[in-house]
Amino acid sequence: MDNILRDSIQAYYKTENIDLFLQDTLTMLPMFKEECIDMIFADPPYFLSNGGITCKGGKMVSVNKGIWDRISPDKETTIEEKHLFNRRWIGMCQKILKPNGTIWISGTLHNIYSVGMALEQEGFKIINNITWQKTNPPPNLACKCFTHSTETILWAKKNDKKSKQVFNYQLMKELNGGKQMKDVWTGSLTKPSEKRFGKHPTQKPEYLLERIILASTQPEDMVLDPFVGSGTTGVVAKRLKRRFIGIDNNLEYLQIAKKRLEDLQ
Repeated sequence: MDNILRDSIQAYYKTENIDLFLQDTLTMLPMFKEECIDMIFADPPYFLSNGGITCKGGKMVSVNKGIWDRISPDKETTIEEKHLFNRRWIGMCQKILKPNGTIWISGTLHNIYSVGMALEQEGFKIINNITWQKTNPPPNLACKCFTHSTETILWAKKNDKKSKQVFNYQLMKELNGGKQMKDVWTGSLTKPSEKRFGKHPTQKPEYLLERIILASTQPEDMVLDPFVGSGTTGVVAKRLKRRFIGIDNNLEYLQIAKKRLEDLQ
C-alpha cells in the first residue's frame, strides 16, 4: 500500500492489506497522497486526564489515561489547545479522504463538542450524531450527577454538493430486523475476550466498529484509523475484507494490535 504515501516509510507491522505505523498522527497524516482513503474512524484523545476518579471492576481508580491523553505531559490541556489539536488532525483527514468518503469520530462530553465544531470549520458536513448507549456503564461514585452511560459518534462527509457518501441502507435495515436503523445504538462495553492480549483504557467493542464499517464501506475499501490504539478497527476491517492503515505513537498498544491481527490468521 506504499502507492498512497508520498514517501516510503517503514511500517511497524505489514501484511498484504494491513499496515500499522508507529508514528505521531500529526506527522504521519501529511505523508498521504490527497483523496486516497475511503473511510476514517477516529477515537482521538478525550483530554479526560484531569486527576478525577471513576469505578472499574468495583474499585475506585484514576480517570487519567496516560501521557497520550494530554497535549503537554506536565499540565492540564486548555480549551484552546484542545480545539487547535482537533482542527489540525481533522483538517489533514479532510485532504486525504476521497470525495465520497466519510469520517466517523467518537468521543465524550470532554471533547466531542470541539470535534463537531472542528469538523464544520475544516470543510465537513455532519451526516449523523450517533448515541452509543452502554448497557453496563461504570457506576457514578460521586453521586453528584447522572451516571455517564453514553458516548457520541459523529459521522461526516465533505461539505460539497457533489459528495455522495456510501451508506448501505438495506444492509443496516436487515441487521435491524427489517426496520430503519436509528441513531441510538445500544450495547455493552468491550468484552474481556477482546482484551485477552492486553487492555486499552478507551477500547471500543468490535460490534460497534463492525456496524460502522459495514454501513459506510465496500469490500476492498481503504480504512484508516489515525489513533488505532489496540487495533479494534483493524481487526474488524480485516475480518470484513477491507484494507486498513492504523497509526499510533504508543508501542505498547501497537504490540497488542499486532497480536490481535495475527490471531485472525
